[in-house]
Amino acid sequence: MIDIIKIESERMEKSVQHARDEMARIRTGKATPSLLDTVRVDYYGSPTPLNQLASINAPEPRLLVVLPYDKNLLGDVEKAILSGDLGLNPQNDGKVIRLPIPMLTSERREELIKLVKKLAEEGRVSIRNIRRDANEQIKKSEKAKEVSEDESHRLLDLTQKETNKYIEELDQILTAREEDIREE
Repeated sequence: MIDIIKIESERMEKSVQHARDEMARIRTGKATPSLLDTVRVDYYGSPTPLNQLASINAPEPRLLVVLPYDKNLLGDVEKAILSGDLGLNPQNDGKVIRLPIPMLTSERREELIKLVKKLAEEGRVSIRNIRRDANEQIKKSEKAKEVSEDESHRLLDLTQKETNKYIEELDQILTAREEDIREE
């Protein structure tokens, strides 16, 4: 029965990681290489993640620099960034691509905060669904007399503790991300 708790915990961890990844993709006023994680470059007919074809650095708070390993890819990388719908305007100087990150308006910040809160709530719902599934399995085991009533209650308590732990972790990620968005 402890396997149920272990599997539940792993699934909850994946839910938190997914929410964290989704929130990291949201562009704030700061330059971070993770902004380009979704960009795919057509490399010999295969869509390849940009971070596998180029070095991505943030030398300044509002600037990303993309240095392709193959200089012949500069044009393709530039097209991929433009078609990535990131709201960024690449500047190609023949050696590197510079991506200035524009300031966010207060309205845009509020929209982003709403989006981050929505992603956090989706994560919470996912975690609660995992808890529900684990609780159902525990109750079925109790009805089938595979575990005692006391053991069942102990496992239900463990499930709730795991749920609380991961929801708290998700709330901490949300708070940090909101602060990032609100920062100038």
